[in-house]
Amino acid sequence: MENTGFKRIRAKLKRTQKEMAQLLGISIKAVHSYEQGWRKIPHHVERQLFFLLSRAGSKTLPEKCWDILECSEKTCPAREFQAGDMCWFVNGTLCSGEPHKSWDEKMAACSSCKVFKKQVNIEEDPI
Repeated sequence: MENTGFKRIRAKLKRTQKEMAQLLGISIKAVHSYEQGWRKIPHHVERQLFFLLSRAGSKTLPEKCWDILECSEKTCPAREFQAGDMCWFVNGTLCSGEPHKSWDEKMAACSSCKVFKKQVNIEEDPI
């Protein structure tokens, strides 16, 4: 995730830098550093951001990834753990036919996926 993605998500969540730091369990200096591009945003912070964004204003139960993508893969961890509304959150999903080698690779694939965009309520690429 780039610093601009972090800023856009914070703005979409309508949080100050201090409030964002509290939500993420990090220091306000870390938020400043991420937004200025001085520090790389760690995977656990990126994951938490997308989780918060996916739940912001959610009033209905989200659809499952296997329904949206018409996936027949029964051994995918998203289905095994009933996480079809958070498939992007679970490592080892099989959207491309095999697990991704890293979180960065997974998020690169997820950022263009219609399920991810729908679940985290984004139109543009936040990464």
